[in-house]
Amino acid sequence: MRVVHVDSARTWRGGQNQVLLSAQGMAALGHEVVVACLRGGVLAERALAAGLSVEPVGFRGDLSPAAVSSLWRLLRRIRPDVVHAHDPHAVSASLLAMRWARGPRLVASRRVDFRLKGPLSRLKYRSCLRVIAASRAIARVLASDGIAAGVRVVYEGVPSREPGTGGREALTALGVPAEAPVVGNVAALTDHKDHRTLLEAMAIVRRTASTARLVIVGEGELRRGLEARALELGLAETVVFAGFRTDLDRLIPAFTVFCLSSHLEGLGTSLLDAMAFGRPVVATAAGGIPEAVVDGVTGRLVPPRDAQALAEALIQVLGDEPRRTELGRGGRRRFEEQFTAERMVHGTLAVYREVV
Repeated sequence: MRVVHVDSARTWRGGQNQVLLSAQGMAALGHEVVVACLRGGVLAERALAAGLSVEPVGFRGDLSPAAVSSLWRLLRRIRPDVVHAHDPHAVSASLLAMRWARGPRLVASRRVDFRLKGPLSRLKYRSCLRVIAASRAIARVLASDGIAAGVRVVYEGVPSREPGTGGREALTALGVPAEAPVVGNVAALTDHKDHRTLLEAMAIVRRTASTARLVIVGEGELRRGLEARALELGLAETVVFAGFRTDLDRLIPAFTVFCLSSHLEGLGTSLLDAMAFGRPVVATAAGGIPEAVVDGVTGRLVPPRDAQALAEALIQVLGDEPRRTELGRGGRRRFEEQFTAERMVHGTLAVYREVV
């Protein structure tokens, strides 16, 4: 098939990684793939570095005339079988461009468990032949918004890497003592990731595990407020805000336990990365997280926005090395069964075949 992947983001988050993995996997299987994305964005840079065909699109918010016109020219020129829009702005631009470039079939992805905002958003997703939900939780939210027909669940996936415990030197470079147990979190600093509850939980953890450290990897608009809250909680020496990092394959294996504290979460690709590396997980039972983390088998699950429960689970896992090993192995097995990039690519191609 000839496929155009459309994404409007300038920065790099889990969704953009899924676009890149999808495009790479499909190209490796012999499909003709083009990535249509923002000129100068991180996705464009990484897709080019991966040897993929990249077409710049002038995204400027929703219903951007520049994006519509550049997509229309692209679709007229290459005549793809499928256009896969990976975010709401991409869906809008693709729908309009395809009104004047008939032939391609439009498939959209939905990776967040937020409700759709208003009738226009609902109309956009109803206009797609298929909507790929990254978890069953997202599919349920879409159904509650009246988008049920044409929804298919294809779990996100990440590359398989060998489990290990390397990368400690990367933590040392961040100022983490060599022997300190480390709770690691990888997430954008946004409200739904709920780092405030994680900070409050860490203040409780410190009373029992005084040498423990928390490393938060990610950037976002809430960083200054979270740093201030860490100081209020007396965590100046405990919490490291590491910012955006490109060396997650070194950092994640060095975490003693991986923690995701979201109160809303479609699935969470950083969680899947931790499972791929065999790291034990403590997470909230929000959105699609319980579809990946089986409580007591691959990690621990606690209610969202409950700092005491989160702290108790972290203390339990930090204090029991055999249990950590067991949970890490369970997470690795579940990753191999459900959440590899290869499974995601083949599942997505199966959806394309339904409409072509």
